[in-house]
Amino acid sequence: METPEKISREVHPIDEVLPFWQLGFYGLQHVLTFYASAVIVPILLASALGLSRDMLEHLIEADLFTCGIASLLQCVGLGPIGVRMPLLQGVTFVAVAPMITIGLSAGGGVEGLQQIFGAVIAAGLFSFVTAPHFAKLVRFFPPVVTGSIILVIGIALLPVAANDIVNGHGTSVMQDPVNMRNVAYGLGTLLVILFMQRFFTGFWRAISVLLGLISGTTLAWLLGDAQFDTVAAAPALTVVTPLYFGIPTFRLMPVLSMIVVMMIAMLETVGDVYAAGKIVGKPIGPKEITQAIRADGAATILGGIFNSFPYTCFAQNVGLVRLTGIRSRWVVAAAAVIMMILGCVPKLAAMMACVPLPVMGGAALAMFGAVAVVGIQALSQVNFEHQGNTVVVGTSLGLGMLLVSQPHITDHFPAWMKIIFGSGITLGATAAIVLNFIFNRQDPPPISVEGEVWNVGVQISQDPDMLDLEGAKSSAG
Repeated sequence: METPEKISREVHPIDEVLPFWQLGFYGLQHVLTFYASAVIVPILLASALGLSRDMLEHLIEADLFTCGIASLLQCVGLGPIGVRMPLLQGVTFVAVAPMITIGLSAGGGVEGLQQIFGAVIAAGLFSFVTAPHFAKLVRFFPPVVTGSIILVIGIALLPVAANDIVNGHGTSVMQDPVNMRNVAYGLGTLLVILFMQRFFTGFWRAISVLLGLISGTTLAWLLGDAQFDTVAAAPALTVVTPLYFGIPTFRLMPVLSMIVVMMIAMLETVGDVYAAGKIVGKPIGPKEITQAIRADGAATILGGIFNSFPYTCFAQNVGLVRLTGIRSRWVVAAAAVIMMILGCVPKLAAMMACVPLPVMGGAALAMFGAVAVVGIQALSQVNFEHQGNTVVVGTSLGLGMLLVSQPHITDHFPAWMKIIFGSGITLGATAAIVLNFIFNRQDPPPISVEGEVWNVGVQISQDPDMLDLEGAKSSAG
């Protein structure tokens, strides 16, 4: 007869159900990490379309509520939907510029939102239907490609953290002068996280980011740089209403532009799923990619219905999993429930919004760096004696950083080119795939992982820090 201890050891860390109080703390940490990125898209869209404050508040509430549903679909799953890994879903930033263009071309206001939501629903349907076909492209993602994409994602997001630390006006604007108190908040938060990581173990190490955010916010409040006045003014309860802004309208060009956005979001999801797979020790193949993209598509359809936007996996939460070592998908499920509650209780959402940007930036610096380390970990398997691999990694990283360091290069691009090439992540990822096809034409040989055959070229052990290098050199060329 199997003992409880033996049964417990057979449960994969992804499926481990932690005590309720731990789920709450770890889930809250994910939400705090994610919150600023979650609300920035509706804020930017409302500002560009000239929406009223009431309309903005509803968009934020709908965004948080739908983020929770999207995350549940991804981490818990529903039939063939969802990869069932600790992946948090959020609105893709790639959609911001196209949605603003769609809304303004429709005259802004409610009419603009109706066209945006129509395009979002159609793009979500496209993503859901084409997921199995997109997943067949997995054979074009050996370690040299996935490692490059993950590394580009991590490094390209670091300027976002830096902008938050200096409380800047965007990554395309050099902050001058810099308020050193903001820098102190950001680096102080980072120091708290590092201190907890170095001198504590178990639960306290796992909530290091949460403690860093609380410490930084408390200090800012004591010094008068964090205010909680908006909490009292926020209503106690609200209901997220489907089709709040009316029936969505469908126009060909907006739909096509949003489909391009979803194709880029699918590419981002592939990179994040591979990164999470390496962290949690789960092999990734066409089935997993299909499930993840279907969740993106289903969440995006719901987004259009619930007055929200296109969804994809969020890299900062992948970095949080790597940083804390907590691999249970039920932690993300707890975070999803918290987000749904925040969407219905504006007072709680307002309290979360009181975390100063410099404090958030200090935590993001650690998490985005952790994502980059996962990319380096994947690239450690690549045979760089093969010149093609050097070209793929060096060029894709260089092109990605070109747009990160000089974002105004795209100012004179037509709108459709900005959608595809307006992001360093998108450009770097596209370059890695195309260059690998050109310089490493042969398909990676299939390998066996726990009795199944994958054309991925990576074998992952149960310990995310111990990667099996068998077969890696041959697959890397």
